[in-house]
Amino acid sequence: MAKPKATGMSRAPSFAGLVPTSTAASNAARGASAKINTRCELVLRCNLWKRGLRYRLHQPGLPGRPDVVFGKQRVAVFCDGDFWHGRNLESRVAKLARGNNPSYWVAKVVRNVERDRWQTRTLEDAGWIVLRYWETDILRRPDKIADEISRVVKVTSTRVMRAPFPPRSHPPALEP
Repeated sequence: MAKPKATGMSRAPSFAGLVPTSTAASNAARGASAKINTRCELVLRCNLWKRGLRYRLHQPGLPGRPDVVFGKQRVAVFCDGDFWHGRNLESRVAKLARGNNPSYWVAKVVRNVERDRWQTRTLEDAGWIVLRYWETDILRRPDKIADEISRVVKVTSTRVMRAPFPPRSHPPALEP
């Protein structure tokens, strides 16, 4: 699948011309999907807390509002859901293409992946270390992932602080 081209800045993704199967179905799908305090996020946070790590949650002002933020060390951790954030994107898109209202759902998931990439790039350009983990990996191996995060946080604890995060900008809009 070809990567969409960035054409400018936009506040939110546009799905102009794409309609969900029904408003009720779309609202039910989005409403049933937790945005914060998901099971994988809670499992990871519990493991980080046990290791003596202290953090902030869903830090406003940072692109993507990372799930766990170590501000002094400038480490942002995202717990990405397999479906919404496009794990195994090619097979995910193929499955969505065979389902109901494929043009809407394929565009939605692909746009989420593009937004995740933009948020990661923006944070890294500002001097942050970005760690992204899939929900199933967190649930299968929470100790291993918490150990990895702990190592990164400890190594960066001695790093020189940089200027605060620049004013917020928005991800580029994609051509429809």
